[in-house]
Amino acid sequence: MSELVIGPMLRYVDSASASIWVETSQPCQVTIEGRTSPTFTVHGHHYAVVDLLDLTEDVASYSVLLDDTEVWPLAGAEPSRIRLIPPEGVKRMAFGSCRTSVPHDAAHVRTHGEDVLRAFGNHLAFAADEEWPDLLLLLGDQVYADSPSPEMLEYIQARRDTEPQKEIADFEEYAELYRRAWTDPEIRWLLSTVPTAMIFDDHDLRDDWNTSMTWRRKMAKTSWWKRRVIAGLGAYWVYQHLGNLSPAERASDPLLAELVKGGGAEALDAFAERADAEPSSNRWSYSRELGDTRLIMVDTRCARDLTPGNRRMLDAGEWAWLEEQVRAPSARLVIGSSIPYMLPEGVHHVQNWSEALCDGKWGRTVARLSEAFRQAFDLEHWAAFRRSFDAMAHLLKEADKPVMILSGDVHFSYVARAGKIFQLVCSPIRNPLSRTLRLANVFTQFGLATLVGSFLARLARIPRPPLKWRVTRGPWFQNAIAVLRLPDEVSWWEASSAEPGKPMLNRIESVQLTHDE
Repeated sequence: MSELVIGPMLRYVDSASASIWVETSQPCQVTIEGRTSPTFTVHGHHYAVVDLLDLTEDVASYSVLLDDTEVWPLAGAEPSRIRLIPPEGVKRMAFGSCRTSVPHDAAHVRTHGEDVLRAFGNHLAFAADEEWPDLLLLLGDQVYADSPSPEMLEYIQARRDTEPQKEIADFEEYAELYRRAWTDPEIRWLLSTVPTAMIFDDHDLRDDWNTSMTWRRKMAKTSWWKRRVIAGLGAYWVYQHLGNLSPAERASDPLLAELVKGGGAEALDAFAERADAEPSSNRWSYSRELGDTRLIMVDTRCARDLTPGNRRMLDAGEWAWLEEQVRAPSARLVIGSSIPYMLPEGVHHVQNWSEALCDGKWGRTVARLSEAFRQAFDLEHWAAFRRSFDAMAHLLKEADKPVMILSGDVHFSYVARAGKIFQLVCSPIRNPLSRTLRLANVFTQFGLATLVGSFLARLARIPRPPLKWRVTRGPWFQNAIAVLRLPDEVSWWEASSAEPGKPMLNRIESVQLTHDE
């Protein structure tokens, strides 16, 4: 008899449809609310997405049947419901990034803090309807393939002694990594009843993923990276990307059609290998119309053009797509970018300077040393792709509408503003910096970099950016999750105030964006 391995996960939802993703222990037929989909199989794992179409009202509680045997909801658990997004659009979006999957005992709470996503689930179980988000955006580092937990390392060491010994190596290990991330009871219930939209960041594959052409060449020389990147992108497609698509987009997806016909691991691996080698062969970015709000989730990792001297955050095809999305009619834009667009200003100038030196501004020797510096200190944000930063600034200013850019990555939260453009950063959900690193970040990013960044940029004769911004709130270093409320454009950050065994939420800060001068 088949059982649920992961899920159910409520993924795409609009005003008349909902998509639910599951992983099962055996091939089977998955039935939800009278709609049935067969599983498809890759690398010995079985998956299905069930689309509920032509819905006219919310679903108060849904059940999951595998071959006519009910496996969800679990006995005694809160019901999983489906709240359709009203035609006028979302009222609340929750967002965050960077979540490690470690146990919740006292020892791990001391090192990793409380899991705020788990606390969010506990909160919603008792919250009034108006407190529920219409959508949860997970903005990268949903899993850490390059620094697994001690428990995950035990699993790896029990099955192999090959390289990379302390990292994920293949699809099987990715499947286990996702299982550990998404099957805590509170997390599982939360993901079954709140729609999610996701995008990757570097740790979903590896730290510094696609920082530069030098980084790619270095990784290509290892014995294990090709297998890892194929597994990582293939697993991302199955576990995260597939649920980002609407039912119509999924129905026309050639890879899914091939897998449903039995294409299996060969089809998925070939797709992933090409997506890495030829980023233009696939688009991970996507958009959704949410009433008068347009959500644009941008791939800032795989779609990079790393050509030295002409680096771009997005290649030509991806940039053309983004221009089309930004210029489409909407009252406001919400852009999901796993890495922040507007950094503290001094850090921005340091990254501009670093890119120029790596491209040979001060000669080959300095370029080689600067590349090592770039990788060591993660100088790989939009500011490290100056041409793309400047082009984005012109594009968003031309749009002349409120723009909220939601990001993570940096392990502290803050708000920055440039006119109608707001940068809202929420990081981490559960992976805090140590006190020493917090102090170091405040000193370097908000102190030292401010003093020396603009001087270094001038020294390298880098043009001033076409946008002037400043950090208006933060930084906050707690594990957190943030909420954006529309249409009044209010955002707030929540941390965990732990009761023994049952973490709940405590507000860190609230910001009225349009008045945050």
